[in-house]
Amino acid sequence: MRKRIQVFDIVVTLLGILLLLSVAYPLLLVLSCSVSDPQLVATGQITLLPKGVTFDGYRQILKNNDIIVGFANSILYMVLGTLFDLAVTVPAGYVLTKRDIPGYRFFMVFFMITMYFSGGIVPSFLLVNSLGLYNSRLVLIILGAFSMYNCIVCRTFFASMPKELEESAQMDGCSVVRTFVSIILPLSKALLGVMVLFFAVWHWNSYFDAMIYLKDDSKQVLQVFLRRILVLAQQLSTVEEAGEYARQMADYEALMRYAVIVVSSLPLLIVYPFLQKYFDKGVLIGSVKG
Repeated sequence: MRKRIQVFDIVVTLLGILLLLSVAYPLLLVLSCSVSDPQLVATGQITLLPKGVTFDGYRQILKNNDIIVGFANSILYMVLGTLFDLAVTVPAGYVLTKRDIPGYRFFMVFFMITMYFSGGIVPSFLLVNSLGLYNSRLVLIILGAFSMYNCIVCRTFFASMPKELEESAQMDGCSVVRTFVSIILPLSKALLGVMVLFFAVWHWNSYFDAMIYLKDDSKQVLQVFLRRILVLAQQLSTVEEAGEYARQMADYEALMRYAVIVVSSLPLLIVYPFLQKYFDKGVLIGSVKG
């Protein structure tokens, strides 16, 4: 029996190491390419460690005003959008735990329909335009603020809480809002941590809405400018008649591409370790007890 357990532990450890390598290698490769010689990067000679270390890619980023503006806009949309999403989704999840509210079944069915059916891009664009939100920063903060999937996660978590907490608060004269703000939310730090990470990642990676609803570069997000760099690098690499100059420009565009990927990944890489511990505590506890 002891031997079987040891073999199992070895297998699990090896699988864990393989999984770690499969995740860590692309990150290290991108980091190495961002500080390596452009020609070596373009010819695929970088396999793991950097060669011909240079920080020209990061210098070019600091000189590129579009990237700086896009980075600042992405941070702004992520912070404000996450706060607005929390203000909409978390209270809705708590309210949906109250089966005695008027129209409970109607609202549940109405919200569930949105998980399977959507109006599409054209109706959404017409709605945004009619509300005067086209080319407005608010469109990236308000649009998609409510997600039924995240609302269900919140509802499941709140439903797993002891009902005695709310009953005691009601006996002390607390209203529903006071109970939610003073008692339920302080006990829901794990859920809030998970929701913050969900919303922040969604807002940070979202670029399609910005391409559709924003036309001014001063309001665009970092991902749109990163896409332009990728497209430009591909175009330059295919222009053979432009000669050596085009190839050199393509090499530097490739170097900037890796540098921008590193810079654009930093905010989430910094935030994630502080919120990761809430996953098991927040989502799994709610799902098991629910």
